[in-house]
Amino acid sequence: MIHQLRIYEIFESNKTAFHARFRDHAARIMARHGFQIVATWETASAGRTEFAYILAWPDAETKLQRWKSFMADPEWIEIKRLTAIEHGDLVGAIEDRLLKPTDYSPALTR
Repeated sequence: MIHQLRIYEIFESNKTAFHARFRDHAARIMARHGFQIVATWETASAGRTEFAYILAWPDAETKLQRWKSFMADPEWIEIKRLTAIEHGDLVGAIEDRLLKPTDYSPALTR
């Protein structure tokens, strides 16, 4: 099992639209492509609002293939197009990190 941390810069002016799109569409479509969302958060850093979430994957190859299929999903492409027309850009900078547990991580001892 590997974990992926995603952090999106989101904008105060259309934050509600971002959360609606993720909650009502992205999460549902991700599930259809085999994504396992562990948790989601809203946070702030360096004066910007951020949305962070963790995904669990069985291995790196699965992660790559499922991201590829999600990004090519026609429904997701159309939802992104429509929300951009209505609200503008919903996401700024994106950070993507693969989390590697330390040998003393509590997650490994459970």
